[in-house]
Amino acid sequence: MLLFLALVATITVIIVFLHWYSYSYLKRSIIRRRRWDLNICCGTTDGGGINVDIVQHSELPNFVQVDDIYNLPFEDQQFDTVLCSHTIEHVDYPRRFDRELRRVAKNVVYVLPPVWDLAAALNVWEHRWLFLTIRKVHYTLPRCAPLPFARRLQARIGQRVTA
Repeated sequence: MLLFLALVATITVIIVFLHWYSYSYLKRSIIRRRRWDLNICCGTTDGGGINVDIVQHSELPNFVQVDDIYNLPFEDQQFDTVLCSHTIEHVDYPRRFDRELRRVAKNVVYVLPPVWDLAAALNVWEHRWLFLTIRKVHYTLPRCAPLPFARRLQARIGQRVTA
C-alpha cells in the first residue's frame, strides 16, 4: 500500500510540475516577447498592441471589448501578427475562429496546452477541445478532437474559465 501511495504521489508531482512548466514558465516566456499587434482573448495579459476579450478582466492598455469572437470589428489584414494564447481550446468552433483570426491578421500565433501537460490538455471543466500536439507554439492550427465529456459537463454546470 505504501508503494502505491508513493507512486500516486510521484505521478501527481510530475503532473503538477509539467503544468507549471507549460502554463507558467513557457507561456510567460512567450508572452514576454510582445511581438503582437493584436492579443485576442487576453484575459489579464498585456500582449503588447491591442488587447481584445469578451470581458474586461483587468485594466489593460489598448483594451477593446468584443461581443462576438467570430466577427471581430477589425479590417481585413489590419494586423501583422495576432497572439491567441490558451484561448482556442475553449471556443465552440476552432476552425471558424481560426478563419476570423486569419482574416484580420497576416500571421497567427497559437499558444496551446500540449498533450504532455495533462492538467491543462484534459481539463474538461474549462476546455472543449484537445489539441493533438506536443509543442506549445504553432503558426497553423494543429489537429484537434472534442474533449470527451466536456460539452455534457459544461452544459450542466457551465464552462468554468478563469483568466
